[in-house]
Amino acid sequence: MNIRGKRVTEAPARATLHEVQTVLLVEDEPEIVGLLTDFLADEGFGVVAAGDPPAAIDALGSHDVACVVLDVMLPGGSGFDVCRRIREHSDVPLLFLSARGEDEDKLRGLALGADDYIVKSATPAEVVARVKAVLRRSAPRNPHRRTYGRFTLDRAAHEVTADGTPVALTAREFELLALFADHPRQVLTREQIFERVWGDWGDRSAVAVYVRRLREKLDPALFATVWGVGYRFDPPVP
Repeated sequence: MNIRGKRVTEAPARATLHEVQTVLLVEDEPEIVGLLTDFLADEGFGVVAAGDPPAAIDALGSHDVACVVLDVMLPGGSGFDVCRRIREHSDVPLLFLSARGEDEDKLRGLALGADDYIVKSATPAEVVARVKAVLRRSAPRNPHRRTYGRFTLDRAAHEVTADGTPVALTAREFELLALFADHPRQVLTREQIFERVWGDWGDRSAVAVYVRRLREKLDPALFATVWGVGYRFDPPVP
């Protein structure tokens, strides 16, 4: 992979209120990790890196991952085995990135459920382009409707259901839930929440009151308090 002429930077540690898609990069070569992190960050992606199979599985469970880029040859295990484990409980878009370009390896990876197979001779720009292509193909047909475990949020219908039964939310409660849903596993400060849902004027204590209402009507485990900072929406991992 050509690494000349591009500096290596880290993805931002904290995302802004713009929705950021996170790529899980499972790769044990630091130079490639740094390079792809740089290119992905330039295109607005967040990156979580894992250097071996256990770290990859842990990262997938603890981050809201939009896409996985997975090396075939990893220390302590095979990328094929990681793919098999991921597919046991998740349909997250997954691309193999490997120095092995034999047709047999490509067919095996695709048969295990990978969405693409990229040989490491590809440029970093091509890797990013193919990540974007896979994400476009996997985008939900109804982007206004999202499911989180027992709960479904339908923006077009302005409705929330639990196991198919409508949950009565006020307009403000629905707006707050929609804000959380746009930023899963991202800590939002009380000030950020207030400005987005209430505007510039009013009593900031309303944030805690409305979070408590959502916990009572939905599930307390969905809304974590980060003491001294704000709140985090923790939906179940698909």
